Amino acid sequence: MFNVGHGHPCDRVGLRTARRVRARCAHLGRRRVVRLRRAAPLAARHRLLLMDRRGHGRSPDVGGAYGTDYEVDAADIEELLGEGAHLVAHSYGAAGAMLAAVRRPELVRSLTLIHPGVLRPAEEHPVIAETLRRNRRATAELPPDLTPADYLRLSVAGVGMPVPEATPERLRAARSAMRERPCWDADIPLGPLAAMPCPKLVISGTWDGAPEEYRKLAGEPLMVAAEFIASRIGAGHVTVPGYYPHVQEPGLVNAAIEDLWRA
Repeated sequence: MFNVGHGHPCDRVGLRTARRVRARCAHLGRRRVVRLRRAAPLAARHRLLLMDRRGHGRSPDVGGAYGTDYEVDAADIEELLGEGAHLVAHSYGAAGAMLAAVRRPELVRSLTLIHPGVLRPAEEHPVIAETLRRNRRATAELPPDLTPADYLRLSVAGVGMPVPEATPERLRAARSAMRERPCWDADIPLGPLAAMPCPKLVISGTWDGAPEEYRKLAGEPLMVAAEFIASRIGAGHVTVPGYYPHVQEPGLVNAAIEDLWRA
């Protein structure tokens, strides 16, 4: 399983900047730390390996042009797959997982994508096309003096989400995200994933209960992308209530994953 933690705070920066950051970040939804106890039912019956992407958690920095890079993630995932494993990925992590599966399909026993943040394959859809235009413009307009604390605060407050404590871990994750290789613009071919014989699953939320702006900027494109990717790679598509499926509905998500692993 590949999970990502993030957060928020500080002051200053005007409304125009808030809109730019909000537009750039909200396509993925605000990422939260996924508590390991939510995976406890799976861990009771399976060996789980949870990877912090580089620039996050206990993993080292990327050390290249990007603070976060799905190409680097894919290489790390390929190594961790060993002789074969079930692969579960969320949000940005889905880009690296999909790329690793394209490169080493023989090592993937099953593929589960939760709210995949890879939007570009569905660019033909008007919601996705508009989101990509907005994100590309917002990325180009990020102020050079924007701080990680500003970035975190604006990325959640701008979509009506509560601003959590600015811990050193969250500030580091924000610094990495400010220089990310955008997963939403990743041109990952879906044909090779469709050709994989292993079982595949896409999980998404209904986005009920999410703040209106958050649902518009993050939820709508993520729901469209999830449905598109599932249909193109021949995956099952499970929809659960809420907007953080594995956090808000861990029982439903764990059951769906285990059913897939038994297939």
